[in-house]
Amino acid sequence: MQVIILATGNPGKVAEFRVLVSHLPVEMRTAKEVGYHQDIEETGKSFAENAIIKAEALAEFTGLWAIADDSGIVVPSLNNEPGVYSARYAGEHATDAENNQKLLRRLDNSEEWERRAYFVSEIALARPGLPTETFRGECEGIILREARGTGGFGYDPLFLVPEFQLTYAQLPMEIKNRISHRGKAMDLCAKRMEELLHVTESAESIK
Repeated sequence: MQVIILATGNPGKVAEFRVLVSHLPVEMRTAKEVGYHQDIEETGKSFAENAIIKAEALAEFTGLWAIADDSGIVVPSLNNEPGVYSARYAGEHATDAENNQKLLRRLDNSEEWERRAYFVSEIALARPGLPTETFRGECEGIILREARGTGGFGYDPLFLVPEFQLTYAQLPMEIKNRISHRGKAMDLCAKRMEELLHVTESAESIK
């Protein structure tokens, strides 16, 4: 059983990740569960850079595989805001509600085409002594004028997926995991992990 450290304390993300890797022979633990309580400064200028910073910090600390996700929402009409600042759009310690309210204010009186947006997820898989790999997923949608749904977290209640005419916060978890930005990125990451685990098992059987 391969132990993998997950670089997030967000309960929503933890739950999603554990579902997405449930078919693999892995045990997923959070950073806090292995005694890592430091705040990792996200100094990257892109989602991928931030994910790599977090994953490599944990891999170095634990000597184990580590996965980190950096994700957010991008609104092209707002010069790609909030982007990498999605989690702290309304301030360093802003709540989801505060971030959502700021986004709604920024889009006040906007045309429908200006409310087009997409979610991005970059997942980094770090392994001690080996190159870090990244996996990207995107999902296009529209920012509503008011929240809908009680599921999910972050900007989920504002993000309408046209194909289903439901927000991320309204979608059943199995559908969200299939079509979401994080679901797509994690699917690519899980397939790569499966390849790596198979290679590791094959090497062990030869010894």
